[in-house]
Amino acid sequence: MTDPPAVPRSSGRKLWPWLSLVPVLIATVILLRLEGRLWISSGGQLFIWVSQACSSNTSQHLLDPYSLTHVLHGFLFFWLIGWLVPRLTPNWQLTLAIVVEAAWEVLENTNFVIERYRTATAAVGYTGDTIVNSLGDILCCTLGFMIARRLGFRRSLIVFLLMELVLILWIRDSLLLEILMLIVPVDLIRRWQMCG
Repeated sequence: MTDPPAVPRSSGRKLWPWLSLVPVLIATVILLRLEGRLWISSGGQLFIWVSQACSSNTSQHLLDPYSLTHVLHGFLFFWLIGWLVPRLTPNWQLTLAIVVEAAWEVLENTNFVIERYRTATAAVGYTGDTIVNSLGDILCCTLGFMIARRLGFRRSLIVFLLMELVLILWIRDSLLLEILMLIVPVDLIRRWQMCG
């Protein structure tokens, strides 16, 4: 009888960041469900992509134009985590970014934040994300983090600014405008962003 091949200790350690995400994602789904979030859109359909930002389908399916703002979350998290905890291994840095994004998805879908979006921004009919959309947003953040890591700071900053510009021209919104409008609503911007 032979013993199974030994797994090198270092390869086991490489799995810990990914294994730690399992309970985080399960907790995220449970908390979103407890907040009353639906699994998929109330119409019972599931689309991979919804292209219209001014639609009742926004935030209800896997991806929509606002998913690109979550890609930009990944850029921001790459910069901030690299600055705040540079000694973390790349896998743990990515794991931390995913944990922060998952926490944001839970916070973003509380009644308090949904109401803030409805009163302070142009998202008048916003009812929160579906669980599928939140998972899509977490996936987009992960992708953004990986792209930023591949590009490095300078090139990722250029891509970040270009994406902000594209979003402003395309949907009259962007990550930086979302942050501004949630913190200090500007009525002129809100009126400009209104669908009509």
